[in-house]
Amino acid sequence: MTFQEKKSIVSLFSAILIFVSYSLYMYPRYPDGAPEQTELFRYWGSFVLILTLVSIIAHIIISIVFNLIYRITTNEKEPSFEDELDKLIGLKAFRNSFFVFVIGFLLAMGSLVIEQPSQVMFMTLIVSGFIAELTGAATKLYHYRKGV
Repeated sequence: MTFQEKKSIVSLFSAILIFVSYSLYMYPRYPDGAPEQTELFRYWGSFVLILTLVSIIAHIIISIVFNLIYRITTNEKEPSFEDELDKLIGLKAFRNSFFVFVIGFLLAMGSLVIEQPSQVMFMTLIVSGFIAELTGAATKLYHYRKGV
């Protein structure tokens, strides 16, 4: 298994771990009863902002730990360059991820059009971002294994 495949697998599992653990952390903090609209917007806004920050920081830490463990176990360094295949796979993964997020964004806006509560829009955006991240990592893994 190549370095890129291992990195894609770690990225896939870390995305799931980060999202699930953060969602379980934030779930009990949801405003009880019939909260005011501003309280709901504050909750969902903080959910998205903090999830973004936590995700970025966690991915950086996981990447550093992965590189350390990879170097210790294989005595090899991370490849210091990207060839054309790596760039092509990265672009395909970005395309697929972007497509999934745009579909989720359109569904979120559609939920407002059909007069669903605002939390449906926020949940749709958050879940589509999560699925888009999984799609990108899975696309990379697929193309590194099967080719382009």
